[in-house]
Amino acid sequence: MNHAELLPRDEAVQLIDATGRPVADDGYPLPDDGALLTAYRGLVEGRRINDQASALVRQGRLAVYPSSHGQEACQIGAALALRDADWLFPTYRDSVAVIARGVAPAEAMVLLKGDWHSGYDVRAHRVAPQATPLATQLLHAVGFAYAAAQRGEDTVVLALCGDGATSEGDFHEALNFAAVFHAPVVFFVQNNEFAISVPLSRQTAAPSLAHKAIGYGMPGRRVDGNDVAAVLSVLGEAVDRARTGGGPTLVEAHTYRMQAHTNADDDTRYREREEVQAWVARDPLTRLRTHLTASGALTDELENEISAGAEEIAAAMRSALNTDTDLDPEDLFRFVTTERSPQLQEQWHQLREEIERDALGDDQETHSAGGVR
Repeated sequence: MNHAELLPRDEAVQLIDATGRPVADDGYPLPDDGALLTAYRGLVEGRRINDQASALVRQGRLAVYPSSHGQEACQIGAALALRDADWLFPTYRDSVAVIARGVAPAEAMVLLKGDWHSGYDVRAHRVAPQATPLATQLLHAVGFAYAAAQRGEDTVVLALCGDGATSEGDFHEALNFAAVFHAPVVFFVQNNEFAISVPLSRQTAAPSLAHKAIGYGMPGRRVDGNDVAAVLSVLGEAVDRARTGGGPTLVEAHTYRMQAHTNADDDTRYREREEVQAWVARDPLTRLRTHLTASGALTDELENEISAGAEEIAAAMRSALNTDTDLDPEDLFRFVTTERSPQLQEQWHQLREEIERDALGDDQETHSAGGVR
């Protein structure tokens, strides 16, 4: 592959425009209706999961939720681009992709509820734990992909990140290692325009994030991240390239974060409502629904069936998260090291004494209140 072939296009790949009409592209085929219907089901379920999780935060059942509302095409495209034997390395905003890979929604929410573990069996689903630190999962993904290649396994790793992660040193190290050692990994950057409150213009002066790829010697690709058909086609090519020994690819999806960074964020302080509303017309769900309805592939009966399935998922989430976790404070110390150090043991004793004092104080207050009566 010559240098010119490493560069991304001037415009992002788009196969279905914002009005639902197909767009011809010589380099990327439009997936068939069967594949698009599967993707549409995933989009509907993903949107319902996002909305339900946000509601659970307001009810106090989740500690935090970084919504991917509006980015569902990236989430579903990432999950569907992989085979069962491949691995997904997600970020904290990729719960919908994690669920689309087969993880039960309630298990995917355990980390965001505030429990101490990831909530699901990573090996059973071939999905790494969701990563909260920016870009650290990229290094893990590259190491995993390199090890799989050394063992002769037919495994491709898809590593997700946001535009903010491209400003981290770990991003550079991961891409450089992957390119030098020809690791079977695809880097999928969901460029949603903001790293919390920092706009893309304050993160890079490059023509696009995909242009960074040529500096490492790998292809860079740009795709309309709200067009699930294009996401499927572009990621499919990158995954196939990695599987057949072509090495890594950097894919940048142009999308938008429709909601706040998390429930703790006030996005009105750094962006205008008009800017957010402008992206409503590019909604990935509406776009694909319009296209499939026009082609006759999506009937009212099928639409109702898909919506009912999404409601069942939301109901299961509500039921599973409507319980309190039985927490053991000693778990904070139990799984840090194989053998607990004297310093860690001392900290545990201090915490235990504090808990016992609080419990004794509560008992005394209850007894006193009973005596007054």
